Amino acid sequence: MQGFSYAAAFARNIGWITEWEQDSLRGKRVAIAGLGGVGGQHLLTLARLGVGAFNIADFDSFDYVNFNRQAGATIGSVGRAKLDVMAEMALAINPDLRLSRFPEGVTTGNLDDFLAGVDLFVDGLDFFVIDIRREVFRRCAELGIPAITAAPIGMGTNWLIFLPGGMSFEDYFQLEGQSETEQYLRFLMGLAPKGVHRGYLVDPSRVDLKRKIGPSTGASCQLCSGVVGVEAVKLLLHRNKVRPAPIHHHFDPYAGTYQRMRLRWGISGPILQLKLAVARRFYLRQLAGSGPPTAARAPATVIEHILTMARWAPSGDNAQPWRFEIIDHERIVIHFINESSGNPYEYRGGQPSLLSLGMLIETIRLAANAHGRGMEYALRDAGGELCVDVRFEVIGEIVDNPLEPFISTRSVERRAMETRPITPREKAALKQALGPDWTLSWFESRGERWRIARLSAQVTDIRLRTPEFYSVHKRVIDWRQRHSPGGLPAGTIGLDSATLRVMRWAMQKWQRVHLLNRLTGTFATAAQLDLLPGMRSAGYIAIAPVNGRSALDPDAMIRAGAAIQRLWLTATKLGLALQPATALLMIAHYGENGTAFTADAHLLKKAHDVARFCTKFFGHSADEFVFIARIGQPRPRLPKARSVRHPLEYLKATEAAPNGRSSED
Repeated sequence: MQGFSYAAAFARNIGWITEWEQDSLRGKRVAIAGLGGVGGQHLLTLARLGVGAFNIADFDSFDYVNFNRQAGATIGSVGRAKLDVMAEMALAINPDLRLSRFPEGVTTGNLDDFLAGVDLFVDGLDFFVIDIRREVFRRCAELGIPAITAAPIGMGTNWLIFLPGGMSFEDYFQLEGQSETEQYLRFLMGLAPKGVHRGYLVDPSRVDLKRKIGPSTGASCQLCSGVVGVEAVKLLLHRNKVRPAPIHHHFDPYAGTYQRMRLRWGISGPILQLKLAVARRFYLRQLAGSGPPTAARAPATVIEHILTMARWAPSGDNAQPWRFEIIDHERIVIHFINESSGNPYEYRGGQPSLLSLGMLIETIRLAANAHGRGMEYALRDAGGELCVDVRFEVIGEIVDNPLEPFISTRSVERRAMETRPITPREKAALKQALGPDWTLSWFESRGERWRIARLSAQVTDIRLRTPEFYSVHKRVIDWRQRHSPGGLPAGTIGLDSATLRVMRWAMQKWQRVHLLNRLTGTFATAAQLDLLPGMRSAGYIAIAPVNGRSALDPDAMIRAGAAIQRLWLTATKLGLALQPATALLMIAHYGENGTAFTADAHLLKKAHDVARFCTKFFGHSADEFVFIARIGQPRPRLPKARSVRHPLEYLKATEAAPNGRSSED
């Protein structure tokens, strides 16, 4: 190309390599099989190092599922051949590249042509492509061609180098005669013998050998190309010591580890054989279970897109007490399911659920704005059922609301948080989000946190000793799923694993719970749920209407819920987390009003004491507040369990309602 200068283009490599080494790279040819996640990055990295010729092979085309990790995946490349796109990108770096293209991919029929004149083979094949990978590595060994495979596992990379005359690919992995599944397991175990990535795999169901899919990241693919580029420099320029198989290399910046292991017997070593046995058991359990979650039907209309996002509005114990009726392209009806009758967690005419309804409406508004729609709503009584008529209108432009991206990430944090104080800037943002109609009170001192935590512990003692609450807890706690669509996964409650095991046994029958309470009391549980989290936080917030005692009408509660949702999303945006203290308000309300929520007179007296202590501490009745919550910066931890949501199809008005609700999402 006129004006292009190889020397100028790659001059910044000089210093780490010499000028004559750069000229040498210009004369080298590298074969890359597969141009997807790692293969495409390999091509670009090696092209920028100044490698002058490539044999490249790929038969696939780009699609949206490639966007998270593949260098050539863009809106403009969807549907185009990966080979053509990546060749264009490489030629845009060095228009003098000598490219030999294999649009049918690598096959046994073209293998010798693919490896003709090659100085190095780099493996970019999909993990699940085993047969042709074995053939390529076998032929490289016969032809005396060095070969590298680097796998993007977790958020790191694992790589192996196979040199002529050294341990072969087959000797290391020992795949001959094994079933397809066993080959996958051996390949994975040989690539990642330490299994560091398993420590932060948050959803193991996404690793599905049967369907040949697994999670991946663009960061790990780029790490692969980085280490391959460095190893290629050493191999092509005969510099430094190359450490080939049976030495295995592993670098994981997420875990902060680099490991180099010598696996003398490859996959047949006794420790790896033991790990293989464990991996087989995991795979068999996966086959016996339900496998990865089935993808919900993609939204077909703008309204479905809006409601799919709005599903993430918080509700008491993830009950989602609403159903959506889509009337047409601009109207929906929300059918509100008020189950306050017989539910001890619903008080003051179903205030907790009405707050949730307000949060839902605000979430719909935010989601609608993100799709260029305005929203207005009206409440109506349809034969005893509260309905919300919602109308959307095109406003001509998408409203860039900074809270909308945090709708699905907002969650409840029941565990200990950081104790750093909330900054004045953060407090101002939260108050602004709440709006002028509501007061925001802060309780941050050590003494204030301790007194509210003790009140919460008293409430927990009452809840654990009351059979009416037991029935709700048994219904909403999900012991089977880490991502529960209609309840609370046990792992999110805030109890340690030992306490959870005891609790799971006890929760099978009220008599067991009652016996456990009599024998051990409730202090240990309350300490984990209330006392320690209360002290390990920035403090508590309380929200009340500016005009004093909160109104009981549905419209007021809905407006309060909308304000709370704005505050909660703002907190999420700021990196803060909330844990609502709905149960504290509920018990204080029952105690103040003498409500007989149970037949146990002793527990009723305890509720009265909670109400009296609340009045003494806050200076007025707890009924003045519509919302109290613990707040703070969450500690870094893996999100291994959380409440998710029912799919939109389930939440449409024709579907069955979920069973029950309790106090918090």
